[in-house]
Amino acid sequence: MLCRKQGRTCVSWALLVALATTLAACASVSTEVDAPRVSLSQVDVQKLDLNAQTVLLRFDVTNPNPFPLPVRSLNYRVELDGYRFASGDTAASFTVPARGDSAFAVSAELDLLNTAPGLIQIVRQGAHRDIPYKLEGKFEVDVPFAPAVPFTETGTIRLFASR
Repeated sequence: MLCRKQGRTCVSWALLVALATTLAACASVSTEVDAPRVSLSQVDVQKLDLNAQTVLLRFDVTNPNPFPLPVRSLNYRVELDGYRFASGDTAASFTVPARGDSAFAVSAELDLLNTAPGLIQIVRQGAHRDIPYKLEGKFEVDVPFAPAVPFTETGTIRLFASR
C-alpha cells in the first residue's frame, strides 16, 4: 500500500484528505456581508424634564444580501444637527429577510443638561422642523465567520412628543 511505504497509516492519510477538503470548502464560502441600509425613521420624545430625558428611537433596515441577516446585537450612535444625541449597545435580536426590510426600536436615556445645552433647543424645535441626523454603528450578525457589519447613514427627521 502506498500510505504504508511512506510511514503513514491509511487512516491518517484519509483524515488529512478530509481535512484539506473541508478547509477548501470553508474557504470557498463567502463570509462577506454587504452593509444594510439603516435609517432613523422616528424619534419619540417620551419624557423631557430636568431630571430625566427618555426617547424611543425607531430604525428601518434594508438588507441587500441574498440571504437573511440574523442580527444578534447592535452598537449605535445618533447625532442631531451635529450634536451627539444618543449612543449605546443593545442586544437587539431580529432577522432582516433576504433582500427585504425590517424595523426595530431602542429606548434611550439621555443626559441633555450635561451633554449640550444647544441640543435641548434642537429637541424642543424638532416637532416644528426637520432635523438633520447622522447615524453610525454596527450589527453583530449570527453568520459563521462574519465580522461585525458597519453602517452609516444621514438624513432628516422630525421629532415627536409622546403624550
